Amino acid sequence: MNRALKRISIAILAMFLLLLINVNYLQGFETSSLAARPFNVRAVSADNQYQRGNIETADGVQIASTTPSNDIYKYLRTYANGPVYAPITGYDSIYSSTGVEHAEDSLLSGTGSQLAFRNFIDMITNKPQKGATVQVTISSKAQLAAYQGLQSVLQNTGRVGGVVALNPSTGAILAMASFPSYDPSKLATHNGTALNKYDEQLLRQKPSPLLNNATQTTLPPGSTFKIVTSSAWFAAGVTRNPNSMVESPQVLTLPQTTNKLHNDNNEVCGNAGATGQTTILWAFSQSCDTTFGNLGMDLGGGALKNQADAFGMNDANLGIPGVTVAPSQYITPPSLPLTAFSAIGQFDDTVTPLQEAMFSAAVANGGTLMTPYLIQQVTASDLSVVDSTQPKQLSQAVSPAVANNVKQMMEAVTQQPQGTGFAFNANNEGGIVIAGKTGTAQNALNGASPNPDAVFTAFAPADNPKIAVGVILQGAGYGAQAAAPVAVAVIKAYLATLGIQ
Repeated sequence: MNRALKRISIAILAMFLLLLINVNYLQGFETSSLAARPFNVRAVSADNQYQRGNIETADGVQIASTTPSNDIYKYLRTYANGPVYAPITGYDSIYSSTGVEHAEDSLLSGTGSQLAFRNFIDMITNKPQKGATVQVTISSKAQLAAYQGLQSVLQNTGRVGGVVALNPSTGAILAMASFPSYDPSKLATHNGTALNKYDEQLLRQKPSPLLNNATQTTLPPGSTFKIVTSSAWFAAGVTRNPNSMVESPQVLTLPQTTNKLHNDNNEVCGNAGATGQTTILWAFSQSCDTTFGNLGMDLGGGALKNQADAFGMNDANLGIPGVTVAPSQYITPPSLPLTAFSAIGQFDDTVTPLQEAMFSAAVANGGTLMTPYLIQQVTASDLSVVDSTQPKQLSQAVSPAVANNVKQMMEAVTQQPQGTGFAFNANNEGGIVIAGKTGTAQNALNGASPNPDAVFTAFAPADNPKIAVGVILQGAGYGAQAAAPVAVAVIKAYLATLGIQ
C-alpha cells in the first residue's frame, strides 16, 4: 500500500471512529436533551400518537383534554374555557409548552418513568397507551368568579390585573386568574400557519396576554403593606395590642427634608385631632398614612425588611411547579423619609397578587405561612396515584399573638364604620364576616392610567378561615371600590361550595 493511500485509509478510519463515538454519545447521554427540544418533529409526532392525560380541577372539571384528530397526528389537545384557565394549564403546542402542561409533560404524555410498569402491562394486554391525569388545586367556581371579576373591571382598558386565592391552612391555590388572557386551544392546533398567526398576534398585543399577571406582574402594594408594618410593630413589643395608642399627626413632617406626608384627603385620624394619638386599630382600619409612616421610621427599614421576608417577599426561590413566580420585593430604604413611604407601600415595595394572598393567608393561619402549590395529585390510567403534593410550611411569618392582633384590625377594616372596606361590599356579605385590608397605590410608572392601582387582600370567614384572596387591578382607582368586590365575589363563590352562605 503506497503512502498516500495509507493516509487516506487512516483518515477515513479516524472519521468513522469519531462518527461512531458521536452516535453512541448522543444515544447514551443526550437522549433526554434531544427529545425535549421544541422543534424535534419525531418527539412531537410521538406525543400526539397517544392520548394525552387530562388536566382537571379539584372539583372534577376537565380544563384540558384530548380528542381524536383527522390530520397527520392522532390526537388534538383542547382546552375548556381556555382564557379562564390559561394561567394554570398553559398550552401544549407542536413547538413548545408552558404551565402545568410543561411541568407535568412526561406524565401527561405517558412517557414518565413512573408509568413504565403500567405502560408495559398495557402493551402486553394490548391496551392503548394513555397519559396520566393531573388534578390541580383550583376550585372551578372560585376561578370563574376571579376571571369574571377581572374582566368586568379591565375589559378594553389596556390595563392588567390578577387574582390569587389560597387555602390558608394548606397553601393550595384555589384560584389564579390573569387579565388579559388568551385561548390555549388556538396554540394547540396542528395547523402551523394558523398557530404562527395566533402566536404573532399574541406577541404584538400590549399588554401581553401570555404574562401571568397573578404571579409575574409586580405592582406597589399601597396600604396593604400596613399588614407588614403593623406586624413588625406588634412583634417589637409584647404588651402591644390593637388598642395601644400611637402617634397620629394630621401632617407628618419628614426628617432630613421639607417634604410632608398627609393622610388621604388630608383626613384627621380618629380622635387624633384633639390628642395627637389614636389606637393602632383605628389607624389601621381608617388606613392613616401618617401613623404608619411614623411607625415605619421608628421601626427602621431593617426591621420592615425582616418582616417582609418572613411573609415571603424577596424570595427568589419560591418555586411552584406549573407556575412562574416573580419575587415580590422590599428594598431597605436609604433614608428615614423613604422608610416612611415604604411603610405605607409607596417606596420601592412591589408585590404580586400571589403575595397579597400570602399576607392574608399567614394572618388567617395563626401566623404560619404555608408554601403555595398548584398540583394536587397525578393519577395513572388505572386510577392509581402516581404522585401527590403534601402541604409544607414556608415560614413562621408572625407569632400567633401577633396574627390575632392583625386579624382584629383586618376585621375592623370591613366591620367598623370608619373602616375603608365598610361601605364597599366587603362587610357581612351574606352573613360571612370578611377580614381585609384595602390598598390604593400611587404608581408613578403606571403609563396605562393616571389612576392609582386598586389592591385588596382578605380572608374569610374571619373566625374560621377557609380562603385568603389577593387582588391587584392596575389603574382601577380605590382598592375598596374596585378590588374589594372582586375578592368578595371569589370568597362567596368558594365558600358556597363548602356550604357556607
